Amino acid sequence: MKKSEFAALLEKGPFILDGATGSNLLKMGMPRGIATELWVEEHPKAIRELQSAYVDAGSQVIYAPTFLANRIGLKSHGIEENRLADKVKSLNHTLVGYSRDVASGKALVAGDIGGTGSFMQPYGPLTYEELLSCYTEQISCLAEAGADLLVVETMISLEETMVVLDAAAAVCDLPVLASLTCEADGSLFFGGNIFDAVSTLAEIGADAVGCNCSVGPDQLEAVISTMASRTEKPIIAKPNAGMPVITETGEAVYSMGPEDFGQHMGKLRKAGASVLGGCCGTGPEYIRALVQQIRKQ
Repeated sequence: MKKSEFAALLEKGPFILDGATGSNLLKMGMPRGIATELWVEEHPKAIRELQSAYVDAGSQVIYAPTFLANRIGLKSHGIEENRLADKVKSLNHTLVGYSRDVASGKALVAGDIGGTGSFMQPYGPLTYEELLSCYTEQISCLAEAGADLLVVETMISLEETMVVLDAAAAVCDLPVLASLTCEADGSLFFGGNIFDAVSTLAEIGADAVGCNCSVGPDQLEAVISTMASRTEKPIIAKPNAGMPVITETGEAVYSMGPEDFGQHMGKLRKAGASVLGGCCGTGPEYIRALVQQIRKQ
């Protein structure tokens, strides 16, 4: 998909993303503490079932489960150095392929790009050049595999998000959605705020900007409104299903049900968000409630 085609699609109205992947796969039998990407590679039925439900609920985009399918992330999960290049290529191609099978013309497929499990200097050991090489490799594979667009999400650093945009610009012309995670007041993990961050990302080429994860939609109206005042690019809102309570067994139980989630997402739409979905704790029923709420407006 060309950037101009994506822009034209957004002009038609709110654009609906999918919901959570990892928290739902845990319910479907994925063990804790392993690489989601490697588990999904061996269990395609689970991701196809989940993503089919998202498409049926109204998602116009499903995220290929490639969040950590980069060489730094895979190395931390035990993939040997001499196998990394082949594994990055085969894994991204396979996982995008699973999602393309589900989408089948009914939805777009986003190549999902997350962190690496480490950080760029001065917060960690990685250099700009190392990260650029890592992301360029993955994005090349995602583009080759047939992703319609790219999503860089759950980022905690503006600088690392900028590296992803540099990498994308170097290898393809796919639309890029850029989403950071922030606190309810808009502050970022490594300092600064999401308002300045989205303004910068929009200026350097992101096709939509915003936030995901961290908090529920009930805490984000002011954040979304302020972001919308800082840029003309479409604003992304993909929050959690409220705040989690951790059970004795280590399970995160989220506080907000689908109906409440949908109502609060409707408020974020009015506040300026036009690219909407769900993150941790949400599922197809949350996306369905979101769509129903948006249709009422």
